[in-house]
Amino acid sequence: MVIAGGGVLGTMHAVMARRRGFEVVQLEREAEARGASVRNFGLVWVSGRKAGPELSLALRARELWAELGAQVPGIGFRPAGSLTLATGDAELAVLKEAAALPDAGRREFELLDPAAVRAVNPALRGEFTGGLFCRADAIVEPRQVLSALRRYLAARGEGPRGEGKSGYEWLPGREVTEIAPNAVRDHTGAWHQCDLVVLCPGAAHTGVAGRYLARGGVRRVRLQMMQTAPLAERITTALADGDSLRYYPAYDLPGRSQLPPQAAAAGRARAQLLLVQRADGGLTIGDTHEYAEPFGFDLDEDAYDHLRARAETLLGAPIPPVRRRWAGVYSEVDPAVAGHALYHRAEVEPGVILVTGPGGRGMTCSPAIAEETFL
Repeated sequence: MVIAGGGVLGTMHAVMARRRGFEVVQLEREAEARGASVRNFGLVWVSGRKAGPELSLALRARELWAELGAQVPGIGFRPAGSLTLATGDAELAVLKEAAALPDAGRREFELLDPAAVRAVNPALRGEFTGGLFCRADAIVEPRQVLSALRRYLAARGEGPRGEGKSGYEWLPGREVTEIAPNAVRDHTGAWHQCDLVVLCPGAAHTGVAGRYLARGGVRRVRLQMMQTAPLAERITTALADGDSLRYYPAYDLPGRSQLPPQAAAAGRARAQLLLVQRADGGLTIGDTHEYAEPFGFDLDEDAYDHLRARAETLLGAPIPPVRRRWAGVYSEVDPAVAGHALYHRAEVEPGVILVTGPGGRGMTCSPAIAEETFL
């Protein structure tokens, strides 16, 4: 089997293929994946998923992440849960509605008052009126996941019973330039023939995948994020602010229409605060959403100022100095075209499957998406 793409979706396909006994060659055009797979929060995010197939996919992915966390400690899996915090009555009303959902038990939701929030996460000393605790949410380390999984695949047999040789080969610096039935050719001219090819191009909507995506149904989204120097105190859960209630489908509830307007900078950037503490203590903070291409090539400092202020309001203290800022682009199915599809999968040539477009659920759902390819 050949997998073209070294991001999290391609690498999870490698993991699931080896579990089913395939020998795998994985190609990646860069020396290391540099796209959305490493430019994200590392959230395994169940809480905000839409009821029905999306929630079921996320819950299955959460199980798979936990399994991999036990097998591959280097991915940094932590079942930390999350807190979505309200800073006003309207946001709190939406959290109450969410806690009363029929599937709240599957999400492991619990509505907390401010004192209970601080008992769960003592680092929160700021201003909020309550929080929604989701015990099902988890964290991984996005800058470590891909290399840790590759080392695991290369070091041991990962066949149906974990036996045998590794059966895995990693070929970075190989860009696919041509597709044929059950085969791809890379830019060096080498052909790779196999029983099955899986293309995971991520947000690369040009090149060899472009002609298959040109008919529409998949779009790209740009975001901005930042990371601080280490914070000495541990933040025990992932955090989200009330603006996240505007964007995640689980919160498309009657109370959402009563939310007050966003701050001007947040509205322009379509911003929500998500905050995750990294294993080294640094804080990953974001994010924004830009949908209209061509995307800006620079970074919007107003959005960063807003997100920093929101984080400090909830923590009740200044955050450490920002050490890194970046933009990223991910691929998602266009709801205006693809309806309720969670991602894009198509057999584009005999024996060649293209998988992309999971959007902001990509890191969360990647193992379950990969698993579904082999069902």
